[in-house]
Amino acid sequence: MNKRDIGKYYEETAAIYLKQNGIIITDRNVYCGKVGEIDIIGIDRSTKYGDTLVFFEIKYRKNGVHGRPEEAINSKKRNKLKRCAEYYLAYKKIKYYVRFDVIAIEGEEIRWHKNVF
Repeated sequence: MNKRDIGKYYEETAAIYLKQNGIIITDRNVYCGKVGEIDIIGIDRSTKYGDTLVFFEIKYRKNGVHGRPEEAINSKKRNKLKRCAEYYLAYKKIKYYVRFDVIAIEGEEIRWHKNVF
């Protein structure tokens, strides 16, 4: 498997995990022009604020040799995700509470970090 196939496989793994945990997936692999891409967008209905639109970044590492997957989300990546989310919200003309989450997959372990920035 090449890197693209591995990425698709683990994004699908994350999508299944999120669905099993109550997330309604609305979009996947959303490209925002030159700004970047959002891996998964979904709605979390279990928050105290009501329906919350969640932008998910999926990160995978085979093991921790080169650091944990969640450590790969630096300030540059966060800024790209924020700009892409702004683009998406403006384009769709929707208003929701918004949250940014990370799904970190290391080997076969899945960690869900909510509201990371």
